[in-house]
Amino acid sequence: MSGDAAPRRVVTGHDAKGVAKVLTDAVLPTAKLGQAGSRVFHVWNTDAMPADIALGEHPQDMGALPHITPPPLDGTRFVIIDYPPGNTGAMHRTETIDYVIVLAGEIDMEMDDSTVHLRTGDVMIQRGTYHAWRNRGTVTARIAFVLVDAEPLGIGHPRTREAPTGGH
Repeated sequence: MSGDAAPRRVVTGHDAKGVAKVLTDAVLPTAKLGQAGSRVFHVWNTDAMPADIALGEHPQDMGALPHITPPPLDGTRFVIIDYPPGNTGAMHRTETIDYVIVLAGEIDMEMDDSTVHLRTGDVMIQRGTYHAWRNRGTVTARIAFVLVDAEPLGIGHPRTREAPTGGH
């Protein structure tokens, strides 16, 4: 998998008669370019639990909505981010549980007083920690993130839904 090619997104659903089908199949546009050179691909989000998967061939394209780091209230956000070699992101935290999957390359996640190194195929469950992503390698790291809205911790200064910023 190359960090140079944009990911392909296939969205499935049902027609009005309940027949399962592919609704869209296309390469994702880059939603945002980060300050340190990262590329953010906004794949999808939900804005309620349980999520709306109603019948119909023309659901709202939740991946086309403006990118804000945290998911909607009681929702989720799915993004893929390419971190080029030498990328140094900003320290931040969100009030979320993040499912993190390293699709390609290697990356470090720095926290308050420790660092964890992740490689292709590694997964992480991040629970609202203060962190920054750093690619100290020689190839682009492609990371998939699913952010799930969580109960606030009441510590620090997390990114909120009202403050669109870079990073993830």
